[in-house]
Amino acid sequence: MAVWLSMMTLAFVFTGCAAKATISETPASHATVIDQGPSVAQLENGQQGFVIRENPNMDSESRSEFERAVSLMKDGKNDKAIELLTRVIERQPGVTAPYINIAVAYMRTNKPEQAEQNLKTALGLFQAHPVASNEYGLLLRKAGRFKEAREVYEKGIDRFPEYLPVHKNLGILCDLYLNDPVCALRHFEIYSEGMPSDPQVKVWIAELRMRSGH
Repeated sequence: MAVWLSMMTLAFVFTGCAAKATISETPASHATVIDQGPSVAQLENGQQGFVIRENPNMDSESRSEFERAVSLMKDGKNDKAIELLTRVIERQPGVTAPYINIAVAYMRTNKPEQAEQNLKTALGLFQAHPVASNEYGLLLRKAGRFKEAREVYEKGIDRFPEYLPVHKNLGILCDLYLNDPVCALRHFEIYSEGMPSDPQVKVWIAELRMRSGH
């Protein structure tokens, strides 16, 4: 999952389950202006992704270091990225994207406790943040904390039901870890309706329907 941060919006374009962030300008056509609170909008014109409006303010030095950290993460240099993102967070403690990125970097370096702490901070700044919820649910699932993972996913979906990756991952959790095929089928179907180009989920839906006799 790639994340673009502009001055007025956070745009998340997903290609998989893990998140990484870059900073760039988001085309105005992709940023719906909403006066009250954060919002999520799916990209149009066949693009797979979402715009999450958060109105962050980031100074030029922090923006530059954030971009460098993203480049380092792309190159697998997560420890160096953590150093930069730590400095960004110290100067810009109210912007969620650095917390999410540093959490991903910590997960990649086998430091789940630090990752969890930063995801909790992001969720404290931005309740039920779709990407933070998605990443936190994945972290909890990997730790075997399945009930907590479900709660995190469901909170994210309650506030931002249009953010489809959380539906997919909740479906996986319900299917493989919670033995709840009804939940799995429901969320896979929601995801597939919004993302019909994903063939793997169509296979999972067919298998669940076959197992349930539908």
